[in-house]
Amino acid sequence: MKKQLLPIAILLAVTGTVQSQIAIGKPTVTNAFVSLEFADTENRGFVLPYVETKTGITENGTVIYDTTDHKVKYLKDTGTWADLSVDNTGTADILIQTSKTESTAAKSVIGSAAATDSTPGMLVLSDTNKAMIVPKVASPHLNIIDPAPGMMAYDTVKRQLAVYNGKVWTFWKP
Repeated sequence: MKKQLLPIAILLAVTGTVQSQIAIGKPTVTNAFVSLEFADTENRGFVLPYVETKTGITENGTVIYDTTDHKVKYLKDTGTWADLSVDNTGTADILIQTSKTESTAAKSVIGSAAATDSTPGMLVLSDTNKAMIVPKVASPHLNIIDPAPGMMAYDTVKRQLAVYNGKVWTFWKP
């Protein structure tokens, strides 16, 4: 009987987390309107996927690091990419990924519609009433020692989104 309960318990535990909110670097999400929340206790940012070709990306709101011109971009309107980097002097060493084969089935969905969401992407936040909070770092340009190209963080001092293109930080505010 005990051997039968273990797989059921594991299945229930996994099923419960598929649709829940996610906290990274801390025990729980502190905001009910957040799908994905990072701890603000460390000087680390969020690194975007490196994309060599944007062909086939059609989901508005997709955020990438474009290796063709070393810029952080998001798909604003189907076919229109908005530049978040501004500076075009960025660099990225993509050799570590060029020998890898992409698993097109690799996907994580966070949110209440996780089980049925068919949105393409490797990380999809499926809730329509929740958002992601990027890592919060005081002066990321000074405190993130070795930033990776495509890194993003919220600068708690300047109160701006900080985007790193491989050479320089760009700061965005509303």
